[in-house]
This record gives sequence, C-alpha cells and structure tokens, in this order.
Amino acid sequence: MHQVEDFEELRPLLFSIAYRILGSVSEAEDAVQETWLRFDGSATRPRSTKAFLSATVTRISIDVLRSARVRREEYVGPWLPEPLLSDPYQDPSRSAELADSVSMAALVLLERLSPLERAVFVLREVFAFGFDEVAAAVGRSEAACRQLLVRARRHMEAGRPRFEADRRERQELATRFFDALTDGDVGGLRDLLAADVQFVGDGGGKAPQLAKAVVGAENVARVLGAVVPWLLRIDVTFEPHEVNGQPGAIFRDRDGRVLHTLVLDVLDGRIGAIRAVINPDKLGHLGPVADAWAVDRELKRARRQRN
Repeated sequence: MHQVEDFEELRPLLFSIAYRILGSVSEAEDAVQETWLRFDGSATRPRSTKAFLSATVTRISIDVLRSARVRREEYVGPWLPEPLLSDPYQDPSRSAELADSVSMAALVLLERLSPLERAVFVLREVFAFGFDEVAAAVGRSEAACRQLLVRARRHMEAGRPRFEADRRERQELATRFFDALTDGDVGGLRDLLAADVQFVGDGGGKAPQLAKAVVGAENVARVLGAVVPWLLRIDVTFEPHEVNGQPGAIFRDRDGRVLHTLVLDVLDGRIGAIRAVINPDKLGHLGPVADAWAVDRELKRARRQRN
C-alpha cells in the first residue's frame, strides 16, 4: 500500500519531467505508467523512491524521444508540442523556472538538443537535481553530464525568450488581443504585435494549416483579422485559457469540440509569437476533437454565400 502511495505522491513530478523531455502529454503519461509497472514489479525496494522513479522515467523518456525524433524529421510542417493546460508539479521556490521551461517557446528550443542533452538539462536546470542524481538517471559520469549541460545551455541561451515577469500585465495584453480578435480589429491587433512577430500553425498534415509561418505585425494582423470573424460567424467559439504557462485560448466548434489551441508569447510589452496547435492527434487529451476539415469546408461555404 505504501508503494502505491509513494508513487502517487511523486506522479506529478514524474509527469513533469517526462513532458519536458518529450513535449507530448500522451507520451509522458505512457512513460509514467511504464515507470509504475517497473516500480511495482521490482523485487527490491529502492533506497530512495524519488531517485529510482525519476531515473526510471528519465530513461524511458530518452528511449521514446530517440524513436520520436525520426518521426519528427518526417513531420509535415512546423512541429509544436502538445498543449498543456496545467503543470501538475508545483514548487513555489522554482515557479519561474518551471513556468518558462514548460512554455512552447522553450520546448521548441529543447528540440535542438540530443536526447541526453535534453534529459540532463531538464533534470539539472529545471528540477535542480544534483549531478550525482543526473548521472545515475542518464547512465553517464558526472563529468560527462557537466559537459552535456554546457552544450545544452549554449543551445538554449542562443534562442531562449525572456517572458514578461508580471503575470497580470501579460494577461491584460492577452485580453486586449482577444477582444481585438473578436472584433476583427486589424489596427488594434497590429498595435499589440511586435514588429517581427511570427504566427505558426501545427496541423501535421492532418488539419488545415498555414503553408508557412506568417511573419511581421502587418501580415499577422491581417491574417487574424480576416479569418477569426468568419470563424465566429459559423459558431466557432474560444475560451481564454493559460496554455503551457502562457496566455492562450482553446477554440471549439459549435458542438463544443476542440478545434485548436492558441498560445501567445509576450515579450517587452508586445506579442512576439503566436502558436496554434491544430493537429487532432495532439488535442485528444483536452476532450472530444472537432473535424477541422469539416469546419474549413463550412467556413469556405459561408464565404461563398456571403460573396
């Protein structure tokens, strides 16, 4: 009984480690379940349950990531992580690091790292594991782990964004953004966007998506200002929600099914990036998923009738 209780107490930490290594909610959940099976089937009780479980979920996640990287190389269009509505692991002393490390921007950057670099970075930099614990988890010496961390930090620092520290200011900007979006206010949207803003959509070839990233405040505002009012006319709704620790929203069709998520990166008082996850394979954990192709056909039909 104690074994089950020990595992359940550590489950949030295990999921949070696995999600940051994998960028996938479903794969992280599978990794945690496999960790339980190995723990439950262990003939001996480990000296440190936390160390054993953390090492086990890390090794499983590394193996999964190695096979996933092959699939991601063949992925259709930009790859984005599966959206996460709330991180189950809470540590007030490291809340800023935890929030930044789960953002889509950070997870996209982590894709640049090798599986070992990624695991070492997550364990040491995000969760503050000692180098002895990191070394035991990834099966390398402490010296090798220090080198892996140096390389990982170099890659991450080269592109890591610095998010607004004031959460309330971020949320106020997001509210203004979604108000302008609802109204189709292109000028209002443009005023909220950074000059070099990027709008990226991940459909994975399984849903309508942008042919490529839209770049620049004028271009992004025009695209959003044109499309969203039409979506609202066919009863697509959206609910503001924190996604991956950043302001965002979940879009739903008229039956309440999930159509896609939208996440905003707020930098220096402006929106620096907008990321939409439309691939239905990445949305199932949020609830019933809409047929994005059907919504797209309905949108085109509505436009033809209007014209």
